[in-house]
Amino acid sequence: MKPRPLTPTLSPNEKTIGGEGVRLGLLERLAAAQSERARQALLRRLRTVEAVDGAHIQIAGKQLLNFASNDYLGLAQHPALREALAKAVARWGVGASAAHLLGGHRDEHAKLEDALARWTGRERALLFSTGYMANLGVLSALLGAEDLCVQDKLNHASLLDGARLAGCVLKRYVHADVASAARQLDTHPSAPALLASDGVFSMDGDVAPLAELAALCRAQRATLMVDDAHGLGVLGPEGAGSVAEAKLSQDDAPILMATLGKALGVAGAFVAGSATLIDGLVQNARSFIYTTALPPSLAAATSAAIEIARFEGWRRDRLTRLIAHFRSGAAERGIALLASRTPIQPVSIGDSAAALAVSAQLEEAGLYVPAIRPPTVPAGQARLRVALSALHAESDVERLLDALADCLP
Repeated sequence: MKPRPLTPTLSPNEKTIGGEGVRLGLLERLAAAQSERARQALLRRLRTVEAVDGAHIQIAGKQLLNFASNDYLGLAQHPALREALAKAVARWGVGASAAHLLGGHRDEHAKLEDALARWTGRERALLFSTGYMANLGVLSALLGAEDLCVQDKLNHASLLDGARLAGCVLKRYVHADVASAARQLDTHPSAPALLASDGVFSMDGDVAPLAELAALCRAQRATLMVDDAHGLGVLGPEGAGSVAEAKLSQDDAPILMATLGKALGVAGAFVAGSATLIDGLVQNARSFIYTTALPPSLAAATSAAIEIARFEGWRRDRLTRLIAHFRSGAAERGIALLASRTPIQPVSIGDSAAALAVSAQLEEAGLYVPAIRPPTVPAGQARLRVALSALHAESDVERLLDALADCLP
């Protein structure tokens, strides 16, 4: 036997104090990481919005033109949603008071699920409290340790976390590269496989090659899942989303997830698909089973939002004009944008400190455009994420373009 070392070997979570190994406290480690983030200009800051008025918000007593909202259709303050919510509160009270399976599932929830299934062309839909919980619930319910999950490298964090929670084999492919996705599927050719992609990527604003991914999944007998949080309400016929725009049926894209707090202006999320999928999630999706149901009043407001989103097409037409205006104006002024045809229009900066500085200059000019920095985006790709809304006027877009031209080098 080898003799035991006289000096103990320290783990990465220990440090030497006075020659002895001392366990590093978790809060101490958290504080050290916080200091390092601050040093790298990556520290996040929580700010309180004091008032909202159309496309304007008030922070620290200052009114700012807001270009950070995901309220793409301008529905969050719509009178019809307010009225539907108030009527449901009068009937049901504030909260659902229980999980869906234990008496929290009200007729407002059932009506909303039916409306979502009809809108997206699926057999059934199931409500979740948040998009994060929906993705965790789906992936952990469907995937096991021997299964394969292939994901775009720029997918939302909730999709990646869902795969990690499931304990499956997770492979990531080059962004929007179908050939790269195929190579990752080929790494485990006999394993049950799920391929997951955002429909519209939240920080780049580009649209996934969904038709090509669906064809790949058919060829490889993999299941396609699309997170359409930023596509629903914005893209496709009647705003049914990126999957509808790509003309993908339920068989082509068996799992569709989308959120209710972006273009629909409310809160929550849903998963839509076959009766087999939804029945399976009711039995196995822990984030559905073990959480209180969405308040019935929010479900009622969302049902009102769907009617507006589907049938007031002028809102999407207006967004299309604003996007074209912003992109053409940026080109004229030499402002570098990522390729995007959606309301998400990223302005490339690169350096995190520089992005913070430009954001601060814009705020001084009365414009709210937060800087997006790593780890939300890859290192060296800090940016301003401009989000356009039907609430904006052409003059608002011109004001932003002029201010960007003044602030950017």
